[in-house]
Amino acid sequence: MSSQNPISLQHLNQCAPAEFVQYLGGVFEHSPWVAQAVLPQRPFASVADLHAAMAAAVRTADAAAHLRLIRAHPELAGKAAIRGELTAESTREQSGAGLDQCSPQEFAELQRLNAEYTKKFGFPFIIAVRGHDRQSIIRHFTQRLAAEPAAEMQECIEQIVRIGGFRLADLVADGTPDN
Repeated sequence: MSSQNPISLQHLNQCAPAEFVQYLGGVFEHSPWVAQAVLPQRPFASVADLHAAMAAAVRTADAAAHLRLIRAHPELAGKAAIRGELTAESTREQSGAGLDQCSPQEFAELQRLNAEYTKKFGFPFIIAVRGHDRQSIIRHFTQRLAAEPAAEMQECIEQIVRIGGFRLADLVADGTPDN
């Protein structure tokens, strides 16, 4: 759903389950199961409470679900971005960090890091890019390549929770009635 016209939390608390999942299914990349998991917990008092419930659903999921969730995310400045196949949210996020304006050297470095990271961990590098620029992303990428696989998987989950928080805040108006 469009971040231009946020949906009210009140509406989400009262709408049909299918509509709830339709609105929130993309908050966690291609993973509507997260929205489905929190449906029974409605009503939510705030967007922060809704995010906390969604974050708990993600954190308590099993390792296989974690891996599927991580792998649902695109590489940064990767092939999907080049082909224009990113979700609208991912496109905005990557553009906001300037990843669509990489120099040839930065692009080559990101491609090298993507390949090295995926070879080591078996999933794409995930970082909540809001507040980062190309240089800080490359710096984090390089640092995290030294992590152990289990720790890096946990870091990716925490980054996904942050991304979900940003997306939810953009999507849902806290306490604002529908117009």
